Amino acid sequence: MTDQRNSATSIDPVKLDRLAEVAVKVGLGLRPGQDLLLTAPAIALPLVRRIAAHAYKAGAGIVTPILSDEEMTLARYRYGHDNSFDRAANWLYEGMAKAFSENTARLAIVGDNPMLLSEEDPSKVARASKANSMAYQPALEKIVNFDTNWNIIAYPSPSWAKQVFPNDSEDVAIGKLADAIFAASRVDRGDAISNWASHNAVLRERTNWLNGLRFRALQYSGPGTDLTIGLADGHEWEGGASSAKNGISCNANIPTEEVFTTPHCRRVYGHVVSSKPLSYQGTLIDNIAVRFEDGKIVDAKASRGAEVLNKVLDTDEGARRLGEVALVPHSSPISQSGLLFYNTLFDENAASHIALGQCYSKCFVNGAQLTPQQIAAQGGNQSLIHIDWMIGSAETDIDGILADGSKVPVFRKGEWAK
Repeated sequence: MTDQRNSATSIDPVKLDRLAEVAVKVGLGLRPGQDLLLTAPAIALPLVRRIAAHAYKAGAGIVTPILSDEEMTLARYRYGHDNSFDRAANWLYEGMAKAFSENTARLAIVGDNPMLLSEEDPSKVARASKANSMAYQPALEKIVNFDTNWNIIAYPSPSWAKQVFPNDSEDVAIGKLADAIFAASRVDRGDAISNWASHNAVLRERTNWLNGLRFRALQYSGPGTDLTIGLADGHEWEGGASSAKNGISCNANIPTEEVFTTPHCRRVYGHVVSSKPLSYQGTLIDNIAVRFEDGKIVDAKASRGAEVLNKVLDTDEGARRLGEVALVPHSSPISQSGLLFYNTLFDENAASHIALGQCYSKCFVNGAQLTPQQIAAQGGNQSLIHIDWMIGSAETDIDGILADGSKVPVFRKGEWAK
């Protein structure tokens, strides 16, 4: 395993500190007295420590870190008893759900090797993933419903860097990935807090325009794509900063380039192909092609990773339906970088995308007051999964369909028409 001190030498400490400050002040909007639960790969300790410092400077109550380790994860798959792959740490997730219900903020640092499990038994990977998803559900509900303020950021681990830049030495790869993360996270120049205020204002203009039009559906056309996505009754577009139920404004994802809302899970028709590969638990799923009838995927293919894709689709009833639709221009900084990050936090911000599985209650008018039954009645989807995959490109056109059936251009050739 790479020594943390050696790996950190390729990472600009000033920009790393800016990222930590942005995570606390912009990502979380952490309030004085508020506790913080933080999860991260152990290799990300340099960033974890800076986040803790900025959190306490902002008046945090208690910062509790939970660290993971790639070697320990692999040890489970290589030496763990077979029955263990149908189990998960329920007690931990129950504790996390309790913490979130008591106004603890949530921050996740991602950075593990995206292909870590590529050589492991796919059946064990699928079983462990399902068990973990079921155990995590009480905590996940608090997050997807925005009960508390939360944020995800990234750290350039050596194993991840070598996936993105396989032809470079490890230290060069780490430096390149760090620079790409800093640029996408808008901490590479000037006043990072002001950078985010300006960016959030642009995203808010987009959501206000879309919410003002109240589209009934979106119609996508492009190579291999002829898709109509009905939008949930009473849907609301979100993007950039938004308020959690505890009244705190947060940016859940850093970076973010998307505006997104909830599709109607029973009103999706047609076919669509992926525009970028999906990296999912050690498998690269490429050239996804699916067909929807009455909101449900009835046919799914992929040139690579098809077996894993179909296992995902069989997770539960909601796994074949959509829980999110997001608009991202082809000119987004992440798209223009030309990089495949093998990480959804970044890759989803390179292209317009859709997500299989669980919807966000936040993306409804007065969503905080709606019950799960009301959300379902308005077209919101329920599932153990939420997996984004990219369908937008420079050749994608999108029209908004109004209640009277007339159309308004939304995207032309991958860019905002307005």
